[in-house]
Amino acid sequence: MSKPPTLEEPLIKRRSFRNFFASVRYAIDGFFAALKHEPSFREDLIFAILLVPLAIILPVNAVSTALMIASLILILIVELLNSAIEWVIDYIRPEIHPLAKRIKDMASAAVFLSYINCIVIWVILLWPDNAVWRRIGDMITGH
Repeated sequence: MSKPPTLEEPLIKRRSFRNFFASVRYAIDGFFAALKHEPSFREDLIFAILLVPLAIILPVNAVSTALMIASLILILIVELLNSAIEWVIDYIRPEIHPLAKRIKDMASAAVFLSYINCIVIWVILLWPDNAVWRRIGDMITGH
């Protein structure tokens, strides 16, 4: 019979396909929990769903397209982390506390910065002096 690990002996986690599929299932459960319980995540997801096709059809190179899509996905990732932090704070300390407010505000600021990041990336890549607008004009006129 094996003894449980002590603080000096770290537990070695074994990875298997079963663990991998369980992890994927937990991730999917978390995604759907956010869809069900987080209006901000739903709004961010709609924003991404609307803009990803635009990023794909814009006449920019593959790296620019990937960067535009990645900036949208980053918003979703940060929103998930923000929501998780808010839920943990509400669970641990449901009463109003200045430190809890500061933590939540900082997590919210991270979402705000991810939006700023997205806007900056899209503006830089679609700036009027950029060749993208000439290519869009050429597409419209058929040249």
